[in-house]
Amino acid sequence: MEVLPCLSVALDFVSFSRLFESQLEIAKIAEMIHTASLVHDDVIDASDTRRGKPSVNSLYGQRKAVMAGDYILSVASAMLARMRNEEVIVILCQVLSDLVQGEFMQLGSKENENERFAHYLRKSFKKTASLLAYSCKAVALLSGADDDLQEVAFQYGRNVGIAFQLLDDLLDFVASSNHMGKPTVIDLKMGLATAPVLFACEKFPELNPMIMRRFQEPGDVQKAFEFVHKSDGLEQTQFLARQHCDEAVRVISSLKPSIEQKALITITDKLLNRSK
Repeated sequence: MEVLPCLSVALDFVSFSRLFESQLEIAKIAEMIHTASLVHDDVIDASDTRRGKPSVNSLYGQRKAVMAGDYILSVASAMLARMRNEEVIVILCQVLSDLVQGEFMQLGSKENENERFAHYLRKSFKKTASLLAYSCKAVALLSGADDDLQEVAFQYGRNVGIAFQLLDDLLDFVASSNHMGKPTVIDLKMGLATAPVLFACEKFPELNPMIMRRFQEPGDVQKAFEFVHKSDGLEQTQFLARQHCDEAVRVISSLKPSIEQKALITITDKLLNRSK
């Protein structure tokens, strides 16, 4: 009489193990997409370092770095295909599309000052938050979650991802090269106007023509750096990042209290306190 309950428990354990393995596979694929994007980013940015170590392109040249990034993506794509889940494949392919679109968005500047921040946030989603948002959604889908729960997972990842990018852009102005593991104010040197600069424009409109010429004139980078520190741009960036973390906590709080839910909330605290 006890065989059937034991068999049921065993089958449940097998089912759970398979689910966990498939979700772990999503994490592996997401990490590989992220790694490939960093390798490609260093080529595009002509960056010589990554987290305090020589970048792939500085060690082996741009051509090999591009091919290395492509190879990582091809392996990730093969892993994704082997999952044989059409919905998951469609979801994670959107990440690849967003990464490319985000890079193209980064190459342009909005002439209309009122459109710049919205453009910046859209670019931040595509380049950074999309990977987290869609990975969270894919994991939820694999667990059998309905559309509402998948949306909760997506919004959690989206808000954490945008907050991460905001804080990354803030740290570019306040952290040392040794602390960040990459040269600081690299965004200004690349001609990019991130959140601290866009907020600083409210107090120092002199930044607007610098943004349009992508900080290319002599002294632009230093002047922009000083304007950011003389304004409340860093504080506003920190506040916006906190708002996104608060929103992530709000959406995840709709779930049943659990160890996992607590861990997801803890991630937002660690994110807000990151120093590199």
